[in-house]
Amino acid sequence: MACHGLPVVSLTLVMPGPIKDSALSRTLMAIATTAVDALFTAKDWPVRQVGRSEGATGPELIYAVAADPLAMKAALIDLEETHPLGRLWDFDVICPDRGPISRGTLGRAPRRCLICDLDAHACARSQRHLLAELMTAIEGRVDAYRRGLSV
Repeated sequence: MACHGLPVVSLTLVMPGPIKDSALSRTLMAIATTAVDALFTAKDWPVRQVGRSEGATGPELIYAVAADPLAMKAALIDLEETHPLGRLWDFDVICPDRGPISRGTLGRAPRRCLICDLDAHACARSQRHLLAELMTAIEGRVDAYRRGLSV
């Protein structure tokens, strides 16, 4: 934001547990990158800079984009909700003058849990599901996507 004075989009993964950098997370990030790049191109939103990070916290991309931050957040929520793997991606939009733009800002519902469809934050806080259950759900989605099945 300081470099360009533009909104920033952060792309991370929904990857519970201590292992964030793995073949699975790198596959998810590659698919997410393709999807978000296609979205920005389709919307004619110029990407001024892309930063990539990989390490113990998992892969992350940060985009500086010349576009309306509210429109970007809405489109990225739609991508999360419509792409077969979108629920495994986390897009944050940070505006230089307004700060982070939340789902609530746009009147959108909170994320749903991967297992039970309740509020994801409530399930995470209460540790309602075992890590093994969550990882099985994630791996199942990715396997289904790879086989061309509906998730």
